[in-house]
Order: sequence, then structure tokens, then C-alpha cells
Amino acid sequence: MDVFEAIFTRRSVRKFKKTPINRQTLRKVFEAARWAPSWANTQCWRFIVVEEEEIKVKLADTLSPRNPARQGIRDAPVVIVVCAELGKSGYIRGNLVTDKGEWWYMFDVALAVQNLTLAAHALGLGTVNVGYFDSEKVRELLEIPENVEVIEIIPLGYPDEIPRTPPRKELSEIVFCKKYGNPCFT
Repeated sequence: MDVFEAIFTRRSVRKFKKTPINRQTLRKVFEAARWAPSWANTQCWRFIVVEEEEIKVKLADTLSPRNPARQGIRDAPVVIVVCAELGKSGYIRGNLVTDKGEWWYMFDVALAVQNLTLAAHALGLGTVNVGYFDSEKVRELLEIPENVEVIEIIPLGYPDEIPRTPPRKELSEIVFCKKYGNPCFT
């Protein structure tokens, strides 16, 4: 699968088969994340792989009861807890230098997660990015240190169903030339 096909056909999967993911396939997914660009090559992202049923249930319980990803976290053979080591991204020689504040780590982690999700899709796996959960409960459950921020949870597995394609905005709504609001493409 080429990169454009992966981008255009990837979907947020919330229903997974129980089929295990072999270590070689899992390694490929993380190699793709590892090669993402980052601020000054700081690579602040950190990933925790959870395969134990009891811990997956506890992770699912950190989500709102109405979140459709809860069951996916329980059912997926692998759950990835995505974190960022603080004090790296956006810093030069220990000094925060960007006007975006420490937020820059979110950008770096997002780049790594995009690589991860596209690689997973190319390998026949499904993912969904889960951001609405109790991060302090996750921190406690997985013994994550204070200098590491919990960003998101990603269930990973072979899809049990492929969601339909959601609508996308037209390029004329999101790409502007010369000034904001002046569409480049019509």
C-alpha cells in the first residue's frame, strides 16, 4: 500500500477481532513512529504497550461510559498508551524558546502517532485515537512518572468492521493563497 492509499483509506476502527498481533508486525508499527520528525530531533514520544486483559479493562474504565472506544480498548489485542517526556520539545539547552509554550510536545507526538496509525493500516491493522479519558488514573495505573505527560490511548488490532468514509471539507475551505480566506483551489 502506498502512502496516499494509506492516508485516503485509513479509518477510526472501534471493533476488533481477538487475533493476536505478532511481535514483528508490532515492531514495524513502532519503527514507523520512531522515524517521525520532531523538534530538534528530541523524539519526546514514549509508548506503553498493554496486552493484559485486566489492565485493558481498567484503561477502558478511564473513559466516559458513553465513549464508543471503550469496548475497542477491551477487545483489541494491544492497547498503546501514548506519552510525552516533558522538557524536551520546544527547548534549546534547557530553555523553552517557542512562543507556543510547552505545547510543542503535542505536535511531535502527533507526528509519531500519524506514522504509527498509517503503518498499522498498511499492515492490515486498525486504530482509533482516544483522547477523552482520565489521564491521572492512567498515570497511576501504569506508574507513569510526573515528568511524562499521558497524551492518548490507541487500541490496535485487526478490524472486525471498517467504518464508512466520513465527509471531508473541500480544499477551498481549508487552503488559502496570499491571505486567509482566499481559496487556492476551487
